[in-house]
Amino acid sequence: QVQLVESGGGLVQAGGSLRLSCAASGRTFSNDAMGWFRQAPGKEREFVGGMLWIGYSTYYADSVKGRFTISRDTAKNTLYLQMNSLKPEDTALYYCAAALRSWLIRRKASEYDYWGQGTQVTVSS
Repeated sequence: QVQLVESGGGLVQAGGSLRLSCAASGRTFSNDAMGWFRQAPGKEREFVGGMLWIGYSTYYADSVKGRFTISRDTAKNTLYLQMNSLKPEDTALYYCAAALRSWLIRRKASEYDYWGQGTQVTVSS
């Protein structure tokens, strides 16, 4: 059973930075796709970005491109989301997710197999 645990959220001022972590257990990722999503109150869950565990390919939503960066540490089996130049509209609950045996970066939440519990990011103006 794959478990994903996010951490690193918090309160930050606009223009600031945060790094989210997603520690995985129960599987050593290989030909899998990982994703970050976020959900603000009253809104649908939104794709932020994704990565192929092998090959390091990444893809980002237009709203975060150039500000957010996804990376991973294979030794720690951990996924990261570096968020810079944060804006109040980035405020949301952030989730990491895993799509097993996927050679494509998935952008739909329904295409992911496992989810973390989420970590709150609040950006004040």
